[in-house]
Amino acid sequence: MIVTMPEHGALPEAPSTGLPFKQILLVDDHVLFAQGLSGLVQQEGLAESVVIVSSVEAATDCLVHRREFDLVLLDLALGGEAGLSLFARMSVHDQLPPVVIISSSDDECTVRAARAAGASGFLAKSASRASLVRMMRAISQGQGYFPGGVAPLNAEVPLTPRQLEVLSLLAQGFPNKRICQSLDLTEHTVKTHLKAIFSQLGVHNRTECVNKARRLGWL
Repeated sequence: MIVTMPEHGALPEAPSTGLPFKQILLVDDHVLFAQGLSGLVQQEGLAESVVIVSSVEAATDCLVHRREFDLVLLDLALGGEAGLSLFARMSVHDQLPPVVIISSSDDECTVRAARAAGASGFLAKSASRASLVRMMRAISQGQGYFPGGVAPLNAEVPLTPRQLEVLSLLAQGFPNKRICQSLDLTEHTVKTHLKAIFSQLGVHNRTECVNKARRLGWL
């Protein structure tokens, strides 16, 4: 179930939620923003504690060795690395707790890339306090939370989740090297995924690929 809510309006009553979360891992390299969000989350009674780290490497270390987090709030842009690479790093370990992307970029391609990677929700950094509370309530109840204007990915898309991630980043203009860095893949693997995507679409270059994928509703 996906919850999509407007930015404004009274908060609905939700007496039976899983709030507060016991411990949240917040991954963001902007110290003032991270500290402010941490304070707000605890002020609203949404979490008992928040641990802040500034890199995917530090987040992976926390998740692998501490294992007591029940939610991850993840920024997409962390210095020179992409937040989405956390999914690839954690894929060889136990199940990742729910991850909500917190980003200053909330265009449709960015949201779709987050969904394709496996995020449980997406919240713009410009969102209201009420939206933050709604998102946390939804996630605590095992639901997803995404902007209302972004439709779910077409169930008929004949691509793997990883290929959808590559396609979403391709649509954002990422060159192969940056796709490799974002998804923690080798260049050979990225080229293999692109070849499979091109084959499915019957196209021969990146521009044709993105244009046709959009026409088909894959983006």
